[in-house]
Amino acid sequence: MHESSQADCQKVTFPRLLGDIGGTHARFGWQWESQGELDCVQVLPCAEHASLLAAIQAYLRTQNLPSPAWAALGIANPVVGDSVAMTNHHWRFSVSELRQSLGAKRLLLLNDFTALALSLPKLEPSSKRLIDPHATTLEVPDATLALLGPGTGLGVSGLVKSLQQWVPISGEGGHVTLTAANAAEFALVEALQKRFGHVSAERVLSGQGLVDLNRAWSEVKGEAVPVFKHPAEVLEAARAHPHSTAHQTVQTFVAFLAGVAGDLALTLGARGGVYLGGGILPRLGPLFDPVTFRHRFEAKGRFNTYLQAIPVWQIDSAVSPALQGAAQALLLASPHLT
Repeated sequence: MHESSQADCQKVTFPRLLGDIGGTHARFGWQWESQGELDCVQVLPCAEHASLLAAIQAYLRTQNLPSPAWAALGIANPVVGDSVAMTNHHWRFSVSELRQSLGAKRLLLLNDFTALALSLPKLEPSSKRLIDPHATTLEVPDATLALLGPGTGLGVSGLVKSLQQWVPISGEGGHVTLTAANAAEFALVEALQKRFGHVSAERVLSGQGLVDLNRAWSEVKGEAVPVFKHPAEVLEAARAHPHSTAHQTVQTFVAFLAGVAGDLALTLGARGGVYLGGGILPRLGPLFDPVTFRHRFEAKGRFNTYLQAIPVWQIDSAVSPALQGAAQALLLASPHLT
């Protein structure tokens, strides 16, 4: 592209608004120019804003930013058509109306874990932590990557190399049916079925899932139903009382997560590695037992050895990598305009 064309492109497509919209927090970043670093990163609580538009306007106002030329938002929701109603939050909006209200020439909406998946190949070593490395663990270059993460819900995605380009997998894997591996887990799933009917992976592997799983454990053990209403209360009790039902709940949570991660690795053939994101895992701290995780992750019978060779990383970044993924999505959508 000639210099004049590049300059014209710069005026047309920048600055860019980037977003990572979850059920609890909305994270925003700004890109002034092509290949520019993320700027003006800010996290806003969703509950403090009546709508996504209101949250974006608050961000632009606080950071003293103009209307974006282009925008890309990863959102914790299926993205199908113009109308969006968030699964784990009350925000509802029209994509076209949101774009017009922002004064943007283009608005790209994608699933938040699709955006996060796009960031994986460029994650800095300091932004990921290997979980219980094996001597046999070996990342296969350019092989498929798997991604999942418990937060307000359970996000699931992946990344497949096609020719020279990474292609994200968009789906709703968090709503697959949760499977039990032993008698205690079967009892827990049965208790949850009585309350909810279908027990998805997200039903347990999420913030509210920690609360519901703790209640299920209490019911199975014949204890008084706890008064916990927030996952932070379960985690606090687990830290304070190592032999409590709350502590048992967290260990079961990790085991279920490992089982689902192993299933995803097998389904995608993720020999490039499995990545764990989401807002809950960083809050577990020492409650997360990597040895227990790897044991359950690999416990797939005849494919135990296959899974032993697959590395698992926990994403550990102060700034949401999904913002970079959103920027990458715009590059992929219109490479001739970047």
